[in-house]
Amino acid sequence: MNMTTKKAPADTRVVIGMSGGVDSSVAALLLKQQGYEVIGIFMKNWDDTDESGHCTATEDFEDVRSVCDQIGIPYYSVNFEKQYWDKVFTYFLEEYKVGRTPNPDVMCNKEIKFKAFLEHAKSLGADYLATGHYAQVVEREDGVAMLRGVDTNKDQTYFLNQLTQEQLQQVMFPLGHLEKSSVREIAEAAGLATAKKKDSTGICFIGERNFKEFLGEYLPARPGEMQTMDGKVMGKHDGLMYHTIGQRHGLGIGGAGEPWFAVGKDLKRNVLLVEQGFYHDALFSTSLHATKMNICTTKELPESFECTAKFRYRQPDTKVTVQLIGDKAIVTFDEPVRAVTPGQAVVLYDDEECLGGGTIDEVFKDGNKLTYVG
Repeated sequence: MNMTTKKAPADTRVVIGMSGGVDSSVAALLLKQQGYEVIGIFMKNWDDTDESGHCTATEDFEDVRSVCDQIGIPYYSVNFEKQYWDKVFTYFLEEYKVGRTPNPDVMCNKEIKFKAFLEHAKSLGADYLATGHYAQVVEREDGVAMLRGVDTNKDQTYFLNQLTQEQLQQVMFPLGHLEKSSVREIAEAAGLATAKKKDSTGICFIGERNFKEFLGEYLPARPGEMQTMDGKVMGKHDGLMYHTIGQRHGLGIGGAGEPWFAVGKDLKRNVLLVEQGFYHDALFSTSLHATKMNICTTKELPESFECTAKFRYRQPDTKVTVQLIGDKAIVTFDEPVRAVTPGQAVVLYDDEECLGGGTIDEVFKDGNKLTYVG
C-alpha cells in the first residue's frame, strides 16, 4: 500500500470490513460507485452462539452476502476469534480486575481492525482498507490528518485515537463526510438488504445480554460495603467491577433528597464510595495522568501545548493543557470535569483534527489523587 503512487480507482483494490450493518453496507456501495475494485470481508471476532445454538454472526454474514450480491462485489469471511480473545478480551478482564473501566472498542480498532485485519487486507493485495467508521482522512504534504466525521453525533474518532500515521495512510472512511440520516437514505434508495436494520449497540461480545451476568461468568465477584467518603455505610455492593465512576443506576440506595452516585473505589478495602447529588464535589477532577499515548498527527507538537480533549464518547470538548513525557502525558483541564474515569480514553483535538490519545491512568483534583482506583 503506497500513498505516493496515485492509481485510478479501477486499478485500486479496496478491502472493506463489513459487519452486516447499514454503515459498512453503504460504505461498500459508495466505493463501488466510485469505481474501485472492492472486496467485502466479514470479520468474526467472537463466538456468540447461545444455549440454543443461535448465532447472530450467522445472520450478520447472511446480510453481508445479500448486500455484496446486490452491489456486485466478492465477499469472504475471516476469523479473528483467537486474536480478539488474546488482545482485546483478556485486556478487558484484566482492567476490570484492577477496578478500572476499559474501552474495548479502542483496543479492538488498535489490535484487530487496523492491525490484524489490515495485514489480512495486504495479503489480498489491497491498496487500502475501508470501514464504515464516521471519521475523515485528509491528505497533507507530509502525510494525512484524521478529522472528525461531519455528523458530530456519530463521529468515531474517539475510538480511533490509537491509529498510527502509517495505518491512517492505508485506510479509507467513505462515510466521514455524511450524516447518518443520509446513509440510511442512500441504503433505502439502493434497496440494500440492511437499509432498515437496527444499529448494534454496546460491546460486541456482550450483545443483548445482561452485563452483570456476563462479567460474573469470567470474574469472581467480591461483595462489599458501599460507604460515603466519611465512612457512613449506605448498603452493600455485589462487586466493584460492576460499577463505574458517576454511575447512578444499580446502587439501590433510596431515601429522600437527590440521587446517589458512585464516586470512587477503594480496592484495598473492597469499598464502593458513594455520595449524593449529580454535582457532588467528589465527582469532579482537574487533571489526569495518561499512559500509552499515541500521536497520530504529523504536526510538530511541543512538550507542552493547549488543545481540547474528550474523556468519554459523546462528551463536549474541554479545553486542556497537555504535557507530553514520552508515551505518557499530564493533562490539565481549564475547568473541573465530572466523572473522568481510569481505563477510559483521553483523546486530543485541534479543532476538527484528532491529534491522538491515550489511556486515563490516574485522576487528580487540585494535585490530589482521587480515590477512584487504588
